[in-house]
Amino acid sequence: MNYRNLGDTGLKISEVSFGTWAIGGSWGKVDDTEALKSLHMAMEKGVNFFDTADVYGDGHSEELLAKATKGKENQIHIATKFCRGGDIFANETYSEERVRQYCENSLKRLNRETIDLYQIHCPPTAILKDGRVFEVLDKLQEEGKIRHYGVSVETVEEGLICLQNPNVKALQIIFNIFRQKPLELLIPEAKRKGVGILVRLPLASGLLTGKFTKEHTFEKDDHRKFNENGEAFNVGETFAGLGFEKGVALADELAWIGESRQSMAAAALRWILDQPSISCVIPGFKNRQQINENLKALEEKPFNTEELQRLRTFYEEKVKNAIRGPY
Repeated sequence: MNYRNLGDTGLKISEVSFGTWAIGGSWGKVDDTEALKSLHMAMEKGVNFFDTADVYGDGHSEELLAKATKGKENQIHIATKFCRGGDIFANETYSEERVRQYCENSLKRLNRETIDLYQIHCPPTAILKDGRVFEVLDKLQEEGKIRHYGVSVETVEEGLICLQNPNVKALQIIFNIFRQKPLELLIPEAKRKGVGILVRLPLASGLLTGKFTKEHTFEKDDHRKFNENGEAFNVGETFAGLGFEKGVALADELAWIGESRQSMAAAALRWILDQPSISCVIPGFKNRQQINENLKALEEKPFNTEELQRLRTFYEEKVKNAIRGPY
């Protein structure tokens, strides 16, 4: 395992880490026993950072992490998120009273005294511009409830707003071969300010594994079924905002990236890790096989100059204008 700095926080985190949305819920059936075995396998292989949220299975993924990391609290870093358990558009959701309660509830579920990284969970742009929620987080940090704080954002604009606050130490962004816009301004600016970059949805909801055909169907409780067109939350969180059929067609055109590598998924993760200033990728998982598949990116060969240009041209000509929703 290789470790990278999470901005200038002083934390060194595994460059391939894992998100726990899938084992909490909204990705189809969940097997807790397999989820726990997967978490243990990841840690045995050197993974020391996991991302979660209070709404993943209504706190279920936080509870699973508490069980898996018991006795390893000082070695395994956890990032969690808040605000989507309430009305994300209401100022009250970001009040000191409410945020403090969110934090205490997560600490209880995680069975920890301090949260390593506490993130606002994709709030509206207006809340970030208002900025009062950052003052609340400053208080929690001073009290030792949280070590560092950051923001999970939907758009480049939101990320740039967050970077105006010197105490924001991490941004969690959607970034993959289909979503290259952050390379232009956001990632360089984050590097300049010493802010860590966590990459979520690095495989575009599974499209970049190359395993789907247009005939594939998803379970009704899977967000890839109920949020394909942004019915429940931001459309970019599902299939990178491309929609399933369009995404599959574009993924088929990218099959070549895996032909001289271990897999398309490993290649897609390698592409992200080769970009400057990325702290880590946080693919999701539901079983040990997926843990192993994602960790193959560590051994994967980098892309050469010609391949990188081919992927950039592909994005500019075929993907960029097909993405729905603000990004």
